[in-house]
Amino acid sequence: MSTKPTTTDFEWTTEDQRAVDTVRVLAADAVQKVGNGHPGTAMSLAPAAYTLFQKVMRHDPADANWTGRDRFVLSVGHSSLTLYIQLYLAGFGLELDDLKAFRSWGSKTPGHPEYGHTTGVETTTGPLGQGVANAVGMAMAARYERGLFDPEAAEGTSPFDHHIYCIAGDGCLQEGISAEASSTAGHQKLGNLIMLWDDNHISIEGDTETAVSEDTLKRYEAYGWHVQRVAPKENGDLDPAALYEAIEAAKAETGRPSFIAMRSIIAWPAPNAQNTEAAHGSALGEDEVAATKRVLGFDPEKSFEVSDEVLAYTRGALDRGRELRAEWAKGYAAWRTANPEHAALFDRVAAGELPEGWEDALPVFETGKAVATRAASGKILQALGAVVPELWGGSADLAGSNNTTIDKTSSFLPAGNPLPEADPYGRTIHFGIREHAMAAEMNGIQLHGNTRIYGGTFLVFSDYMRNAVRLSALMHLPVTYVWTHDSIGLGEDGPTHQPVEHLAALRAIPGLNLVRPADANETVVAWREIMRRWTKVYGKGAPHGLALTRQGVPTYELNENAARGGYVLAEAEGGEPQVILIGTGSEVQLAVEAREQLQAAGVPTRVVSVPCVEWFEEQDEAYRESVLPRAVRARVAVEAGIGLTWHRFVGDAGRIVSLEHFGASADAKVLFREFGFTADAVAEAARESLAAAQR
Repeated sequence: MSTKPTTTDFEWTTEDQRAVDTVRVLAADAVQKVGNGHPGTAMSLAPAAYTLFQKVMRHDPADANWTGRDRFVLSVGHSSLTLYIQLYLAGFGLELDDLKAFRSWGSKTPGHPEYGHTTGVETTTGPLGQGVANAVGMAMAARYERGLFDPEAAEGTSPFDHHIYCIAGDGCLQEGISAEASSTAGHQKLGNLIMLWDDNHISIEGDTETAVSEDTLKRYEAYGWHVQRVAPKENGDLDPAALYEAIEAAKAETGRPSFIAMRSIIAWPAPNAQNTEAAHGSALGEDEVAATKRVLGFDPEKSFEVSDEVLAYTRGALDRGRELRAEWAKGYAAWRTANPEHAALFDRVAAGELPEGWEDALPVFETGKAVATRAASGKILQALGAVVPELWGGSADLAGSNNTTIDKTSSFLPAGNPLPEADPYGRTIHFGIREHAMAAEMNGIQLHGNTRIYGGTFLVFSDYMRNAVRLSALMHLPVTYVWTHDSIGLGEDGPTHQPVEHLAALRAIPGLNLVRPADANETVVAWREIMRRWTKVYGKGAPHGLALTRQGVPTYELNENAARGGYVLAEAEGGEPQVILIGTGSEVQLAVEAREQLQAAGVPTRVVSVPCVEWFEEQDEAYRESVLPRAVRARVAVEAGIGLTWHRFVGDAGRIVSLEHFGASADAKVLFREFGFTADAVAEAARESLAAAQR
């Protein structure tokens, strides 16, 4: 455990204390007005949040997206008022009416913080532990960003040096994702990350002794973190001066992430509600709110009471922010003058633009040759890596299988790591066997800005990642998931590793684009389209998941219409199509082979490849009609997974060749044959559909 230095620059005035007390009554009033919410944590955390926003963090409320700012993550997202009230007091754009509208329709203050909805909210939090992993990702991105734009600067002197602050609670640290992410942070020696633990001993079911008995501080020491505990005041309230000292000590420790434990009393100083589980997630009640106001010297008859003096005092953050940004701008200008090439790179990346001619680096694969789409993706990534330096990523310990190593000579690892390819600014991330944290860290990396991130694992393990993937979609984050081994085609590893329901389940996430290329050239088009669709504009971006094969599949001519999500791969011969065969991924080849049988029997047959349902459904009706004309009711869809996706495409006369049960352990060719994924089976389904369409 570290010792804290004596600080001489911390000042806590009567105005500061009145502001903190104002935070507490605002939290109680906001929850009481709407009738639901989480007042207790916002009340007890008031001194900590206020100290961060008013005394510690470098930010400019007039420009919440300033590149040089520190980042703040409220992992305890249920305590959203902890953040909203600080944004209001500091002048980020929220006003008192927004607090009065807490948790109501159309307000800027929803129940949990939402990125892109409320200015100053850096990430959407609520599912516990996600924010911890987001913060770890932001800290990783900050280091990589520095390596991109200012790698030679001495420590603490770059305009890209800043800190990531996170407040986490007991629930956050019980979730497994936080353990994964915290282990990563310690291994990576992320000295720019400072996490404050609200150690209030309360969860919904009561005292945390019901579920937890470990020594959390020793756990974080074992992870490799710099650990401190801040003692409360004698009355049980958080001590801002002690907390400030601990934060200063954490900032001075640049070789490790820092963990600061704060023993708090939930709902302090409510006379009867403090230190109770009821204060966690319920309104205090009118009598208790009034009693709390009396304790703090507020008029119990007044609600949402904020004095002009308090607001004027806290809005001083606007002046401080302006001064901090002006000072930063001097260093930034000097950096631009001294580093014109890096400055030009920064301008391009910050604008969300790709380098001129980047598409020329993409390979085109020889037709006819069998290539696994995972292998094609690996070659594409290496080609992109050579010309797009902001693109980086890795795998959850499956790089050799996922083909996600963008640069074998450059691993993102801290100084002192013994591996010969280790580089603090390396291109290839080793996420470890931590799929859930990887996905949430990717969200944090993307939220931080100025890089493009991807991460890989087996498709079946997207189950571990799902909550974070859902948040990627909710936040419109253009992260890229590289999921390989996309079907029973992975073979002998058996049903535990063979995804069956995963394609349909992932397509069910609103805003996630799942791309399952048929071959190597569709994989080229897919990566190109994903890169083109990357955007920094909130609401315009979207996460993408690539579902790629382990086994080789035939390579067809590159067709740019693959970027439209669905297209005619092979047209009917001998007249208008009588039947349409719809394939995706490795099963497109079965549709192509079945077409040959049907054509030989005199049945004009069209093959449609649908690498991405979501992209296809974005197209205008005329294009979709040109690919899947309503007049052709005989249709077959084929995919080696459950058929849930395809019912709306085949209609009442259609047939689906799918897998409605788990797989088995055997060679891929055997499995496809035994489970009915053959050209003969597709052709037979087409004949059945033709008969049904004629009835």
